[in-house]
Amino acid sequence: MKLKYLHILCTILFGTAVLLFFGLAYPHHLHYQEQFQLFLFDGGYVWDVIRHPGGVADLLGRFSTQFFLYAWVGGLIIALLLSAIQLLTLRLFYGQCSMFNVQWLYGLSFIPSFLLWLFLLDENALTGGLWAVLLTLLALWLFVTLPGGWVRRIVVLITLPVLYWMVGPDWNGSHYHRYPTVTPVLLYAAWLSAVLLPLLVRILVVRVLHRPAVNGQWSMINVLSFLLVSVIMGTLVWKNANFKAEKVMQYDFMARHQQWNRILEAIHKEKPNNQIGVTVQNLALAMHGMLLDQMFEYNQNGILGLLPDVQEDATSPLPTAEAFYQLGMVNVAQRTVFEAQEAILDFQKSGRCYKRLAQTNLINGDYEVARKYLTALQKTLFYREWANETLPLLGDEEAIARHPEYGRLRRWAYKEDYYFSDHVTSEMLRDLYLGSTDNQMAYQYLLAYYMLTGDREGYAEFQNLIMK
Repeated sequence: MKLKYLHILCTILFGTAVLLFFGLAYPHHLHYQEQFQLFLFDGGYVWDVIRHPGGVADLLGRFSTQFFLYAWVGGLIIALLLSAIQLLTLRLFYGQCSMFNVQWLYGLSFIPSFLLWLFLLDENALTGGLWAVLLTLLALWLFVTLPGGWVRRIVVLITLPVLYWMVGPDWNGSHYHRYPTVTPVLLYAAWLSAVLLPLLVRILVVRVLHRPAVNGQWSMINVLSFLLVSVIMGTLVWKNANFKAEKVMQYDFMARHQQWNRILEAIHKEKPNNQIGVTVQNLALAMHGMLLDQMFEYNQNGILGLLPDVQEDATSPLPTAEAFYQLGMVNVAQRTVFEAQEAILDFQKSGRCYKRLAQTNLINGDYEVARKYLTALQKTLFYREWANETLPLLGDEEAIARHPEYGRLRRWAYKEDYYFSDHVTSEMLRDLYLGSTDNQMAYQYLLAYYMLTGDREGYAEFQNLIMK
């Protein structure tokens, strides 16, 4: 078999491994990425992104990330990007040493892609970094394929300012990691290895080893070098993957999409022992009317397992906000979601949060505010259909009353204003139930609250109220 066909086979094997990893073992990290951005097909949005140095890579990263709503599509995108980077590295690799036997170093061409794979294990690593590496390698490939002399010098002079605009100053773009203060070391290491490896190999082969020319046929050394790098780097990927966080993200994902049956199946297999998992577990039990009967069959975290105190971050409040929403505490859910969106560290908006804010404002009758969110969602790829279906409900009181979700939550909502602190009390749950006694969610949560706190006096007082 010719060398180029076996090179293609190795790249396909690598890409398949990446796809299977993100599709089977790490899908909810991709869902996590998608929910903290809002890509708009809007000229003003696009210009606001690309006008900054590094904006092109940033825009391409954001465009790609919207597809992470579907994990297998996201995994395929990542697999294609990492495979393209590997092939470009190989091109540069052999471009520098085309006349010398470097088959035994073939596996090194996969190192930059493996480093980027390691980089993406971090849930706050952004896809724009992959595009920055790819664009840089494309520019280098253009340089080395051009004839020397004035042609190459002119192209370099023209291309460097463009590359600066596309990937950022000193290759330090503004949007490669969600934490602005974090230096993405693995990303820089991947870029440097892709740029420097071909040069180092040329020095090693040409000036030190003086390897003779070869006929380009396949050698088992190619296979061995590929396998060696794959085993070492693949082991590093697996050992550094945060599967504990993946499990937490899975519970959050299932709550977001109201997959109550799937949540029950998951907790039957493995009882969650983290705050988000327990919160989602109790919410699913309550949605099926089983909270009071089965709550003590699972791990609990006191009353924090029901409705945790709202934290000042973008992640943990969202499952709690889902519980607020399903209980009929619409204003509390709205405030919690809004603050979670404002806590996103790279100042992006969230498709998930925009959708929920449109729903809460619709339920509250704040139609113009709801319209603002729905109009923005109309400019997205995957939320457009839902926004178009929801817009006709604005101002249509009869349609909202008939709606199985919005009508129910509007009936259950508090009838009087009150001050809400960061801690839910039994009085809040009691007033919620007494305002609409068909709200069995509030009833379950209130009695669970009494049981978890051992508040016998509060329970007796509640029983006296409902007996009157």
